[in-house]
Amino acid sequence: MDYDNTNRGALFRAEKKSEKHPDYTGKINIGGNDHYLSAWIKESKAGNKFMSLSLGDAVEQKPQKQQGADFYDEDIPF
Repeated sequence: MDYDNTNRGALFRAEKKSEKHPDYTGKINIGGNDHYLSAWIKESKAGNKFMSLSLGDAVEQKPQKQQGADFYDEDIPF
């Protein structure tokens, strides 16, 4: 049985190259479409830590490999 990832996602700690880069990145599925997800750890004025999230463009779906009939016809003259 396949696992249904619809409306689920995951974040993983990211390698920060600058302060603007997210602390976490991952993917989330919304209504059957995968999207990029980014999160930054921030602190409120009151000193409470929270995550600020950004939903990115849809992940480009790789085309399914078409399965066709493999054949070899020796009568083709080229």
